[in-house]
Amino acid sequence: MKKYYLKEFSYYDGECYITFTILDLNIENKTITLASVKQGKISVITYDLKQDRNGVYFEYGSPYREVYLEDYAGVL
Repeated sequence: MKKYYLKEFSYYDGECYITFTILDLNIENKTITLASVKQGKISVITYDLKQDRNGVYFEYGSPYREVYLEDYAGVL
């Protein structure tokens, strides 16, 4: 896996922007813990990391959307 050097990024979910802050990236367990701010509400959730030919991602929302870390977080 790659190292991610930016800890905060925004994502548009079709309604509004959500700001994610990476709190923990656990490569061994393939999880990422994020604090998210959406419309003033803060949530802390741990997501499973997945990987495909496009990169590393987690699934967010309902229906699930793939949020690729490479699109937002930059890589070393």
